[in-house]
Amino acid sequence: MHAPLSDDLHDILRRTFGYTSFRGQQEAVIGRVMAGAHTLALMPTGAGKSLCYQIPALARAGTAIVISPLIALMHDQIRSASAAGIRAASMTSADSDNAATAEAFRSGALDLLYVAPERASTADFRDLLERGRVALFAIDEAHCVSEWGHDFRPDYRLLRPLLDRFPGVPRLALTATADEHTRADILDQLGIPHDGM
Repeated sequence: MHAPLSDDLHDILRRTFGYTSFRGQQEAVIGRVMAGAHTLALMPTGAGKSLCYQIPALARAGTAIVISPLIALMHDQIRSASAAGIRAASMTSADSDNAATAEAFRSGALDLLYVAPERASTADFRDLLERGRVALFAIDEAHCVSEWGHDFRPDYRLLRPLLDRFPGVPRLALTATADEHTRADILDQLGIPHDGM
């Protein structure tokens, strides 16, 4: 059981997103991230998983790195985040402004930076992150990390060295669907303790 979230976080929820209260597991997950704990959040579709990293991204110093498997999904999330006044960008093969985005990250001008696992696992991207400040890592659709998952993406299994370069940065793995075997594999592959929810 975690202490109630601070008034600051409720203010962010109200001012930025227009909600007066958290739903379901959101408060517990955000509390763990704010405390610096590595966490796996298993939440159904529509339960507001993105708030679990967006609010800590606004409350913690630095930029949240969001690792997501689909460019179209990233761009949808960036549009909705930008509409809420959140400074968000992506670095993908479909983006023509990756150099400007990298500079925005280095200068602290981004709240959220979305990347695909293929880019996140490269040495160039790791070097970029070392020249800025990372608030947290959010690994979306985390079932893709597991060979037991239904959408296995091998590049998800290459993320651990990047995460381990930033041991003090909380990791938040998010998925709507994972059986017990898949959950255990996600925890092992991403270096999240088995008590990490």
